[in-house]
Amino acid sequence: MSENTNSNAIYDLHDKPPFLVWLGLSLQHLFSMFGATVLVPLLVGLNPGVALFTSGVGTLLHLLITRGKVPAYMGSSFAFIIPMASLLKTIGYPAVAQGIISVGLVYLIVALVVTFTGTSWIEYIFPAEVVGPIIMVIGLSLAGSAASSATMLDNKYDWRVFVVALVTLLATIAFNMFLKGFLGLLPVLLGIIFGYIVALMVGLVDLSPVAEAHWFQLPNFETFIGKNGFVFYPAAVLSMAPLALVTLSEHLGHLMVLSKITGHDFFANPGLKRTLTGDGTASVVAGLVGGPAVTSYGENIGVMQLSRVYSVWVIGGAAFFAVVFSFIGKLSALISTIPGAVTGGVGFMLYGVIAAAGLQVIVDNKVDYSKKRNLMIAAPILVVGIGNFHLQLSSQVDFSGVAIATVLGIVLNLVLPKVAASEK
Repeated sequence: MSENTNSNAIYDLHDKPPFLVWLGLSLQHLFSMFGATVLVPLLVGLNPGVALFTSGVGTLLHLLITRGKVPAYMGSSFAFIIPMASLLKTIGYPAVAQGIISVGLVYLIVALVVTFTGTSWIEYIFPAEVVGPIIMVIGLSLAGSAASSATMLDNKYDWRVFVVALVTLLATIAFNMFLKGFLGLLPVLLGIIFGYIVALMVGLVDLSPVAEAHWFQLPNFETFIGKNGFVFYPAAVLSMAPLALVTLSEHLGHLMVLSKITGHDFFANPGLKRTLTGDGTASVVAGLVGGPAVTSYGENIGVMQLSRVYSVWVIGGAAFFAVVFSFIGKLSALISTIPGAVTGGVGFMLYGVIAAAGLQVIVDNKVDYSKKRNLMIAAPILVVGIGNFHLQLSSQVDFSGVAIATVLGIVLNLVLPKVAASEK
């Protein structure tokens, strides 16, 4: 193992783990993101196999464009579910594809702007008193989703789901605290496996999809060109492209979290222009082959925070397995049978450690909350973001609470005086 830039890392950015360790760590990332990545196409009506394929290809492209310097995993984005579902029902996938490609193009345009303007403005608008609460919101805003998955089955409360989620959480904590060596690197994967076994015992797992699936199953690839040739759908572009502003804020937030937990400044190296280009290219490619828009995943960031493994080799391995598994029907079906009780239980941990990373930013930078200015910035960010105080401009354009909280934090930081009048 090479010398780490981050002394806290077990495997740093360019450290390549031994093969078996590498295999286990990559599968851990795959299992962590699989549920959410496959859920998006299921909700919209797209092919889950294509979504798995595009998440893997998108991640590999992101790694290539960022020169293997950013350990980010690209998964299906939830921000575009409503317009994608609407367009798929009314027009068809060619319209969805054009919308997704337009989202990627927005990223590429912003990347071009950043190329000429630089990134010096980032430190100015994102000081610790803004960054810390925003990172906390990114994690805690997902708490409701995890809690719902950990208690509900078919929109009804089910005590079995509660028990499995709680057992999965406690097992993940125990594995993280008491295992060492190779197994100590895989607390999330082991927690998922343990929770899955318990879910099997209480009847929460349906294995029939595995039996029905073929060993080799070609994903249902589609394009932006319909059966009758190319037709441009401006409504699709107008309904989806503006939502790129939502995922752009997520991109900045996730990059902040990654920079914090890994000890590497990704805004400086490889630079925001490359991370945006990687993200945008991944979405363009997804739109070209039939997948949903993609974005970096908080679940995988949480795994890195827990395992202290930041290796791009591990992320690349997870992406490779995603591509391979998209063609192996029975393996994809098996992973898709992991119930929400298990993913919710693990989510309590993964989302919580992201929030804790935000808290660490505040502590490390000694942000003083006896000062009114810092308090007036943090308080609304936390409540607006966690409470999902969202802006819905139409049935298809909805800016999340996280996006609103991010913008609010930036504005407050720029306009509030350094010292409140009552403190002078």
